[in-house]
Amino acid sequence: MAASTTTEEPLRLSELLESGWRLLEEVEDGSAAEPSSGAPAVQRKVQRGIGLLERAAHAVAELQLFSHNEELEEISSADLKFMLVPALLAAFVLKQVNPSKRLEHVQRARAGFMDFLKICKDYGIGHFELPREMEVESRDESESSSSSFNSVPGSDQQAVILAMASHRQAKIQRYKQKKELENQLATLKPFIDGGQAEDEQIREFYLLHIKKWISTSLEEIESIDQEAAILIRRDALKQGTANQPPRPLGPPLKPFILTRDAAQAKVYGTGYPSLATMTVDDWYEQHLKQGALPDQGISQAASAAAEKQQEEEKKGEEKDDDEALRKAREWDEWKELHPRGYGNRKNMG
Repeated sequence: MAASTTTEEPLRLSELLESGWRLLEEVEDGSAAEPSSGAPAVQRKVQRGIGLLERAAHAVAELQLFSHNEELEEISSADLKFMLVPALLAAFVLKQVNPSKRLEHVQRARAGFMDFLKICKDYGIGHFELPREMEVESRDESESSSSSFNSVPGSDQQAVILAMASHRQAKIQRYKQKKELENQLATLKPFIDGGQAEDEQIREFYLLHIKKWISTSLEEIESIDQEAAILIRRDALKQGTANQPPRPLGPPLKPFILTRDAAQAKVYGTGYPSLATMTVDDWYEQHLKQGALPDQGISQAASAAAEKQQEEEKKGEEKDDDEALRKAREWDEWKELHPRGYGNRKNMG
């Protein structure tokens, strides 16, 4: 049987539960007008809610409000709401934002939801199957599980398909039941808030909340199992990468040409501009030896070649000038020997 409680203890415990529950509704409804759950204001509410509900859970354990040896009818209507403490605390734990401790948080939240479901199962509240304990797969098992469906015989595949269909149907049924519970709660809530509810209405109100959180806990545990599997695989990959020795560096790769055969390459070419005959480093070393780099000034060889070219151009210009002068003189002499009209003997009077 549950231990008897004093008038002062349940009141203090009730305040802890109601304050934590109210904070959870504010965080979920977004009444704080924050853009994300990782905002500092939201996280402060999360931490405050965790502190309140942890104190409530400790008080429930000390007072021994629930026992495996009693029936649901033996619990007072005012104490029914304290069954929700593990589920509300688990919901707060899931809302913590800390990537380095995410796996720890989801495992703790799953344990809280499981504790809540076990209490409900002991008292016969709702019809559901307890989820299995979370199994931590090894890296090889997690990699082989992805191809396990294709490796089983046809009859086993049919059984897997039927199980998946049954699981989907159960999720749809839980969703419909949750919506129906929310509608019933919305009908009773004005009486509870107004203090006009009778003992039977109060009992039904909290039982409906417990059934609603049973559905929520089953959904959260399913999501937690999927997320935990991903987190475990990620950590295994990180450890494998850290333990793997560095790959030795091989010789530098040489450029190659993709052609159908050597004969075609000789006739048609590569189909794109020829490859470079030297690397940038080779070009730099060659010009460094010649002293032709911009920061080394103009080399002596380059200066001599430039002077020689200028002299040749100057000689060529002088030679062209002499040739033009000779042709001009010859033309003047020819005009003196052949005056205008010379040799034209026709039409003379």
